[in-house]
Amino acid sequence: MSAAILITGGAQRLGLAMAEALIAQGETLIITYRTHKPQVDLLAAQGARMIQCDFAQADDITRLCQLINTDYDALRAIIHNASDWDKEAGTDNYAQLMQKMMQVHAQAPYEINLALQQKLLAFDGVADIIHMTDYVQDTGSKKHIAYAASKAALHNLTLSFATLLAPDVKVNSIAPALLMFNEHDSDAYKAKSLQKSLLQICPGAQEAVKAMNYLFDCDFVTGQTMHLDGGRHLK
Repeated sequence: MSAAILITGGAQRLGLAMAEALIAQGETLIITYRTHKPQVDLLAAQGARMIQCDFAQADDITRLCQLINTDYDALRAIIHNASDWDKEAGTDNYAQLMQKMMQVHAQAPYEINLALQQKLLAFDGVADIIHMTDYVQDTGSKKHIAYAASKAALHNLTLSFATLLAPDVKVNSIAPALLMFNEHDSDAYKAKSLQKSLLQICPGAQEAVKAMNYLFDCDFVTGQTMHLDGGRHLK
């Protein structure tokens, strides 16, 4: 079996765009999803292997790694895109919130990278790990404190794994700010959000695809973060 690419949370938004691009490029894909939706069936029909996996559940992480170690000889890449955007408002169980955010965004990638490192090293060439972090890894967030902290932890994992797996695996992060709106976002919210960046556009999910392809193609970048924020950090 040819080397595969694992992308977590690949059935919606940025993950879906990256998955569709990789399928179009002829890659063998393993895609995890948390809940079933029509895109799951569409991706399966295009040849992707779809695995239901909730990274808030420790057993699901273990099961995923066991499946891949059993069924695949090598991995071309791992893209850690699975994410929850929970916030402090609406809960008083802050310990549970922090535990969930850290498990989904830091513990799961940590365990997966270690459990599957031999599959990456078995790839005939330089493999890749991409961590999808967030603009708030550097700024924090007063409304999503635990979320921001967990994305900062994922950024730090980029540095550690880049050192651990060099020179056989490049490890980088993509840190987006606003790339795409939700269907329910109001015109007022959209207008206010666009003012937060210098470029004042919402470019769409293809910006993440471009960043992914650049990191795959580049031979001399590891331990770095690609900031897709439209100059927001200068505002």
